[in-house]
Parts: sequence; structure tokens; C-alpha cells
Amino acid sequence: MANPKGDSMNSPKFYFPNPEIQNGAHVRSMEQYRAMHKQSIEEPEKFWGNIAKEFHFERPPTEGKFLEYNFNVNNGPVFIKWMQGATTNLCYNVLDRHVKAGKGDNIAFYWEGNDPNDSSTITYGQLLKEVCKFANVLKGLGAKKGDCVAIYMPMIFELVVAMLACARLGIMHSIVFGGFSADSLAGRMMDAQSTILVTADGVYRGTKLVNLKNISDDAVEICKKENFAVKTVIVVRHLGPNTPTKEAPSNDQGAKRPCMSLKTNFVEGRDHWWHDVMTGVSDECDTVWLEVEEPLFMLYTSGSTGKPKGVLHTQAGYMLYAATTFKYVFDYHEGDIYWCTADIGWITGHTYVVYGPMLNGATSVMFEGVPTYPDAGRCWQVTDKYKVNLFYTAPTLIRSLMKFGEEPVKKYSRKSLRVLGTVGEPINPEAWFFYYKVIGDSRCAISDTFWQTETGGHTVTPLPGCTPMKPGSASFPFFGIDPAVVDEDGKELEGVCEGYLVFKKPWPGVMRTVYRDHERYERTYFRQFPGYYKTGDGCRRDEDGYYWITGRIDDMFNVSGHLLSTAEIEASLTEHPKCAEAAVVSYPHKTKGECCYCFISLIEGAEFTEPVIHELKELVRTRIGPFAAPDVLQNAPGLPKTRSGKIMRRVLRKIARNDRDLGDVSTMADPTVVDVLFNNRPDVEKWAALNNQVVL
Repeated sequence: MANPKGDSMNSPKFYFPNPEIQNGAHVRSMEQYRAMHKQSIEEPEKFWGNIAKEFHFERPPTEGKFLEYNFNVNNGPVFIKWMQGATTNLCYNVLDRHVKAGKGDNIAFYWEGNDPNDSSTITYGQLLKEVCKFANVLKGLGAKKGDCVAIYMPMIFELVVAMLACARLGIMHSIVFGGFSADSLAGRMMDAQSTILVTADGVYRGTKLVNLKNISDDAVEICKKENFAVKTVIVVRHLGPNTPTKEAPSNDQGAKRPCMSLKTNFVEGRDHWWHDVMTGVSDECDTVWLEVEEPLFMLYTSGSTGKPKGVLHTQAGYMLYAATTFKYVFDYHEGDIYWCTADIGWITGHTYVVYGPMLNGATSVMFEGVPTYPDAGRCWQVTDKYKVNLFYTAPTLIRSLMKFGEEPVKKYSRKSLRVLGTVGEPINPEAWFFYYKVIGDSRCAISDTFWQTETGGHTVTPLPGCTPMKPGSASFPFFGIDPAVVDEDGKELEGVCEGYLVFKKPWPGVMRTVYRDHERYERTYFRQFPGYYKTGDGCRRDEDGYYWITGRIDDMFNVSGHLLSTAEIEASLTEHPKCAEAAVVSYPHKTKGECCYCFISLIEGAEFTEPVIHELKELVRTRIGPFAAPDVLQNAPGLPKTRSGKIMRRVLRKIARNDRDLGDVSTMADPTVVDVLFNNRPDVEKWAALNNQVVL
């Protein structure tokens, strides 16, 4: 991460909130923040109980049982229970509650297609009717409370309809990002025992056509070979128009953009068009009231073993946390237009495209396309079109936009923007400054959010109206989060320190278990440091009490007794004007134990020369110290990333070691970059000898 003193690029130590934002904010001072945070930790029943009054509970919680938990594996099984005895329903709270309050005509989503000329809207009232209809469809198929429905779809309204219909009936939804392979989809369906799959015929991502139905068919066949039967596949006709066994419906029956090259195969008795099953179905459906700790959804996330974990979230706690983090972290006010660029297939999409905004009655932009298609100004064209106030994206997108310079940004007004959020990884200072100064015109607040699939919502983040910002720092804990920094023995460190980030107490949105594997849940998150939730991330706390996320624990390495973070070194490297992005992994070293292997992506037109290599090394030596100087630098025109934009360091470590056994790479967005990186790999042994280094 950046220097905790914030002196990168000769910047001031703090960037204070814009008074225009501060004066109207929900939290306007650090004193107010500290008082609210103190109450959330010391009096959670009072703090969260007051927030719960904003939402509908069919039955209130049992007195004296607002929170019960055990974080210490030595004292028995880990468990977390919030608001026991109460019943509620997420679908009711995101739809019925608003419609009954007279807000049915309010727009829930502006839909922006892959093509800039393709757009539509849907209101809260329209969504409620569509959700009720699809809930009745699911009931007609025999789906019931406790079942799990798999959803594999593009960013279209029907995805929201499907997930909320599941929530209405107490059916878990397992959304699989519509870019995963057939093997990945099949594995998730089998693990979740999903006999119903909801998908679409296809989708365009930029100029690339993805045939989702064909991938779904392959996944169903894989399940069949493993003796698991997917009984029903419901298909949204998003592109059309050809089907070999049925008459193709006209555009007003389903397809939004005809695509003559798309072929959709149907299996009689198993496959059904969405528009067919929705025809003639009632648009009224009773709500199923659920105990607050009953499952809401599961979402699979990568595990250190390579086998994805089914992260399970439940009802009321997730609801309160999603709603509250959205309101305060983005400083949402009624009438604001909000846009999160994430796909609903990831936790960011669950919490901050659907549940969080809709619980607040917000109007959001749902974006199907690619942020740089048809050109690098697409984000700002959409921002101006809808007068977006609150914008949430990943640092990887910001860095990719930096390659194109300021012109595609400055071409558009962006005057409506007030809060700019980042998600997915620590943001390096250079990207932070581009976001703040170029995109935000030095007037917008930056919410640099740290959280995980497992946490359900933001855990460490600035608040727009009160937190003095330090470029690259996640700053302070959100309400209900009680953080600590511990050493390898689990001893809490005080004051300025660096170690492992843990949380002492549960917050409402924390995951409750790994689906059908509670032992793995305890082993992964609670066993190493009994009594704490282990985030798996390294952390530094500076002299002002700010928290700096230094990267995953397995992304830290020890060089000559110095614990180094990959993110810290990467931040230094990207200060070089020709460096667009950097990724650092450890490499075996006979003397140091481990040394630093750097993959460098240069800006367009720059050449990977010896002077550039020297300058990059000197930057690290200057910013961190000689002990952190990179040993190997490799030209990397592209980096292996997941479809959510995270760098796959496991793959980079394999490339550094010239090991082509990469394991599961089904989540990689562009597998072709791997061959390029192997071809560009330097002769490390020869390189080391020339530079008086010794590597294993």
C-alpha cells in the first residue's frame, strides 16, 4: 500500500471532505462517527435495534436474545445468531414495503445495455408483479423453502426477478457469474443440489458473443455424468431468434436484440422459455415469513484448497447490514442516482446492486456492457446520461482507464458525481489520485471499501461526510466492526503496527457457515486465532489509527526478516509514469528466503528497457527501502485476472517458477495472457547470475 504518511506524489497527509458533501451528510464529523461506532460495539442491541425499526418484521425478536455467538473454537462450535425469534422476508422489504408506501412508480433500475443505444427502465411496482409471477412459476415447479435454485444470467432485469422470487419463497439462490465455464457451473449446481437452473440464451460483452444456453447445456450434461439430474432449465430469450424445436417468439415476447448467429438447442420437457412459463401466471404471491437465521442465499468463492466455498448468508442480519452500509458508506439520500459497475454474480452485485440499494428505495443503473466499450469514455457517457451521483467500481477499471489518459474522461461533464467508491482490492495511490483528481475533479469523496464475500458488506471504509482521506487507506471500521491487528501467535498489537487483520465480535452481515461444511468454516476463519474472525488479510495501523490493507496473507512474504506486502511494492512500482499496473509475488532465494518477482504492465507505447527496469527498482528502494528492491522484473502486457478483476497471484507464482501445472483456471477472464507471460519469462538463473543474485 501507500506510505501511511500519505506523502506519495508530494500530496498532503489528509484530503478532507468537501464542505458541500459534509453539510448534508448522514455523518458530518469524526466525533459523530466515533459516538455511533462506540454504541454499535458496546450496545449492539440498541444500535441495530433502532435501525431494524425501519424495516418490516412480521414477528419481533425474543427479548434478551438479540445477539448470541461463539467465536472461540476451543469453547465449542462457532455460531452467530442475531435477532432470534423474529421473522421477516427480504423480498417484502425491498419491494412490497416501498410499494405500500406509495413508491411503486419510482424507478428501481435504469438498464443500460452493451450497445449504448439499448436501454430501458423498470419501477418498483413493475418489479413486484414480475417477482410474484416468477415465484408462482417456481412454486408450480415444486420448488419450496430450503431448496436452492441456480441462476446463470447476464445483467438483465430477469436476473433480479429470479433472485427476489427465490427470496420471497425462502428458496436459496445460488448465482453463478455468467462467464464461468460449464465445469464450474456444474460443480456449483451439484454442491448446492440445484435441480432448477435459470439462464439466458446469450449475451454480448463488448463485441464478444457468449452463448450461455450452450454452456448451460454442457453443465447439465456434466451433472448427468455424475448422476445428478438438473430437471428444469428456464431460458430468458435475451438475443434470439432461432430455436430448432419451437417457433421463435417475436421481439415483443422476449428477445431484446436479435442475433442471427445464435443457435439455441432445447430439450423437450426440461427446457422452457421464460416468456412461456410467465404467460397467464398470477402477479400476486403471498410472502413466506422466515426465521431470521434461515438461509437467504449462498455464493461460491475461491478457497485456498482450490475447491470453491459455498458462503451462506441469512435473513435479518444481512438485510440490516446491506441497507446500513449502503446508506452510510455512499451517503445515500432519497433521489440520488447510484451506479455500481459490478456483476450481480459477485457479492458486490448481491449487496450493492440489488439488496442494499433496493432496501433504501434507491434508483440504480444496471449495466450489461463492458466499461471500455465502445470506447474508454463509456462510464462517463452513462454517468452524464442518468446524472449519476454515486459511482462504485474496482481499482482495476480505474487503472485500465488511466492508460487512455484524461481525454476520454474530460470529454464528459461528470458534474453530478458526489461519491466515488472502490471495491475488490486495495487501491494504489496513483489510481486513487486519478480517481480523485481527474474523474472526481478533486471535489468528490472517495470511499475505499474493504470487505469480502464472507462479510456481507463493508467492514473498513471512509464515510464521505466525515473521514479525512488518506490515499490508499481503507481508514476506519464501519459500525459493528471491532478490529484488531495480531501477530502470528494471535497476540493483539497496539498502536502503530503491522500484522494480521481480525475482528473481535460478529456484525449482522457476517456469513454463518460454509454450505454443508461447517468444519471448513471453522477451520478457515476461526481456528488459527481462536476468539477472532480471521479476514485472511494483512494490515498496518498507522500513527493516526488508520488501517491500511496490505493484501492477502499469502500475498505477503519475508525477505531477510522483513515482512513485505505485495500491495505495498506494487504501489511503489505504479508511481512510475510508464507503469500502468504491477503484480508482485515471492520467489525462492537461498540467502533471503524469498525475493521479489515483479510482473510489469506498461502504458501503451512504452518499451520495457533496462533504464525503465532500473528506475522501477529505484522507486521501490526509495519508497520502502533497499531490502524491498525487486530481484526479477518481467514484461507483462497483460495479467491473469478473474472476471471480477482480481489478479490471480497463484497463477503468477506458477509462471515465476516456470511451472505450467496451473490447476483450475476456470475463473480467469482471458487465459491467453498466460502463454504470453510464459514466453516473456526471463531466464531467471542467468539473470540472477548477471546481477549477483542467488535463486533456488
